[in-house]
Amino acid sequence: MNIDFNLDGKIVVITGASKGIGAGISKELAIAGAIVILCARNTEQLNELKNEIEKENGIAHVFQLDVSAVNQIEQVFKSIYEQFGRIDILINNAGLGYNHAATDVSEADWDEMMNVNLKGLFFCSQQAGKYMIKNGYGRIINMSSQASLVAIKDHAVYCATKGGVNLLTKVLALEWADKGITVNGIAPTFTYTTGTAERLDNPEYLESVLDRIPVGKVATIKDIASAILYLTSSHSDMVNGTTLVIDGGWTIQ
Repeated sequence: MNIDFNLDGKIVVITGASKGIGAGISKELAIAGAIVILCARNTEQLNELKNEIEKENGIAHVFQLDVSAVNQIEQVFKSIYEQFGRIDILINNAGLGYNHAATDVSEADWDEMMNVNLKGLFFCSQQAGKYMIKNGYGRIINMSSQASLVAIKDHAVYCATKGGVNLLTKVLALEWADKGITVNGIAPTFTYTTGTAERLDNPEYLESVLDRIPVGKVATIKDIASAILYLTSSHSDMVNGTTLVIDGGWTIQ
């Protein structure tokens, strides 16, 4: 069997692409041949990423997008579709994660995280889904978390949003399966990025994390990108509505 996971010429929209996992997977998917559409609020960071991708002969385009603003989502996805004629893949990566003791959560805390992690993800999927239905093809990958499957202390709101992501993934997968669209999720554990390096480079903090991960290491960007390549390839045509857990065994305990 010829195993091919390249994304040559695919139009891939990535939200929250300006930093962290979003920036990392954008680079990896560009290397795999995708035309990456970088979306986030910070266009300065997006343009820096675009330049990095182009230095490696990749193709990237920048669109400013605040996923908590539904009118912006509609405008941006319309612009992308008009410019490129299709949206093949959507990676719903934009997300917030804060520590809040349950007794300290304010209404503003709740609304901010729900608006980005859940509302934004849904309406990005809705807009991409409309255009994917027109073209009879699409792959949507929702970034969930191990916190969608097990309780994490001081993360009541975050866990609630990611649990919601898992169920939205199932519903959208069910509604759009006969339209040539699959919808799946990825639930990573702690992942080493420039944003998490400060904590994970601290030996004591790292040890506290690794105590919960049976394989004895944190995830990497390549771990996440490899899962995306699988879920967006023809090899995963029968995978729909599932959330692939990339946690080294954290949630089996």
